[in-house]
Amino acid sequence: MAQGNPFSSPAVRYGIGASGALVVAFVAYAFLDGTVQLVAYLIAALDLIVTPQILKRAAGT
Repeated sequence: MAQGNPFSSPAVRYGIGASGALVVAFVAYAFLDGTVQLVAYLIAALDLIVTPQILKRAAGT
């Protein structure tokens, strides 16, 4: 059954994580400054790393 799940593909999982991180980084660059901007960049990095792992568990692989 895991074959039908789109989250079973690493490209999809990392693509979702990268797109979310890209949006957060863009908002941080365009609208924030100082310490808040750095915290937003940290959140983007965590999103890039953690989201694919969570989606892998959701896929059951």
